[in-house]
Amino acid sequence: MINRKIYKKLEKVNLLVSDVDGVLTDGKIYISSNGNEMKNFCVEDGTGVALAKYGNINIALLSGRYSKATEIRAKELNIEQCFQGFLNKKDKFLEICRIFKEDPEDVAYIGDGIIDIPVFEIAGCSISVPNGHDAVKKKSLLITEKCGGDGVLYEVVELILKSKNQYEDVINNMKNTVF
Repeated sequence: MINRKIYKKLEKVNLLVSDVDGVLTDGKIYISSNGNEMKNFCVEDGTGVALAKYGNINIALLSGRYSKATEIRAKELNIEQCFQGFLNKKDKFLEICRIFKEDPEDVAYIGDGIIDIPVFEIAGCSISVPNGHDAVKKKSLLITEKCGGDGVLYEVVELILKSKNQYEDVINNMKNTVF
């Protein structure tokens, strides 16, 4: 159960920034004998992105390494702000906050690796996955129930929308939309 202090932090979030490998994926990278890379993304996270859009929550991705698979998944989900190949995530995170005109204190960040710790120190709501590095979990405000690659983004978006008392309205609006 999430305590009131965390709910209050989540309630202010209008921008969610997420790492990719180990959060949107299980952290495994498959490379075939012809050099093609494959990753396993959870379809539920696509629903999370749709919910976020209906709830006016912006989403950006921030990965330490470049991957064509990540680029393809971001385009598929209509996530326009997808930054890859940045080991200095703190500076890029601050740039993302400027792009969206958000105070870092009002931004949620999901990460799992030690390169995410500098972002955890400035993000208002730092979120780890249970299979994240121990040092990351110690710095996090919240640890998700889902492991990386199992719908973490959906879980976090749902928590944000519930903290804002928007979840049921967003679900109803989605039901009434024809694609």
